[in-house]
Amino acid sequence: MTLIIRFITLLLLSTSALADSFSVNEIASGVYVHQGVHEDLSEGYHGDISNIGFIVGKKGVAVIDTGGSLQTGKQLRAAIKNITPLPILYVINTHIHPDHILGNEAFVDDHPAFVGHTKLANAMELRKDAYLRLNKEWLGADFAASEQNNQVVKPTQTVEKTLKLDLGGRPLILTAYVTAHTNTDITVLDSKTATLWTGDLLFIERTPSVDGDIKGWLSVIDQLKSVDAKQVVPGHGTPTKDVKAALDKEQQYLNILLNDIRASIKKGEMMEKTMDTAATSEKSKWVLFDIVNRRNVNMLYPALEWE
Repeated sequence: MTLIIRFITLLLLSTSALADSFSVNEIASGVYVHQGVHEDLSEGYHGDISNIGFIVGKKGVAVIDTGGSLQTGKQLRAAIKNITPLPILYVINTHIHPDHILGNEAFVDDHPAFVGHTKLANAMELRKDAYLRLNKEWLGADFAASEQNNQVVKPTQTVEKTLKLDLGGRPLILTAYVTAHTNTDITVLDSKTATLWTGDLLFIERTPSVDGDIKGWLSVIDQLKSVDAKQVVPGHGTPTKDVKAALDKEQQYLNILLNDIRASIKKGEMMEKTMDTAATSEKSKWVLFDIVNRRNVNMLYPALEWE
């Protein structure tokens, strides 16, 4: 019996230490955010670059994105348990990217509803092997230490247009979008505090990365401007109450990028040259610009050639 008590004590202490090393900030009543660091996926990546967090209602908790590794997901779960004993009812993924979904496995034993875009499960299946292979490469020894079953946990509940979830006196409004940042983007609006979680439909500080349709994304930004939100949690960067300014800044970058690539194509310039010139007027405004902007051009140029 003494050994069992000692084991339980050590387990509680280790869980507490895990949570203590992983900071979450309450940015509104019952709304907690862990802000990821600005690391590139292929250079210095530790599985903790995106904004993830949770919302606490009277009945339970909704998790919004889970990080880029099982270890990050475990840290988030430990932080939740440090703050509230309420059950985890929902784990919501804002889109397909690995830095937002690969912590899902940490919450399987809580038996929540895993929620995502109606296209998310198929996207996960198509990208699963590549994501796990890349995560092993990016994380190295940390992958072997933390990725026990290497699961990509798919949604059990989906959003086709809108979905309302109730945490107990706290409605969350989920909205799905056309292909924009990806083909699996959703937002989460906490009705109680008017806090809007955008996933990677909004980047702050970090250069926006395109993995979908830039024209669709520009249209979705206009939709987001019409949401009555008092503050926004972007997929990357510092949450802000100046929602319109953040959306305007991102929209400006994407418009300049689109127009510069179109101009290069019209002049007959090769993609390699365009990667060095497109949107460079924006360089001083964004973190990781050289890496991410070149990738954006590499993705967009071939598609825009066929406009």
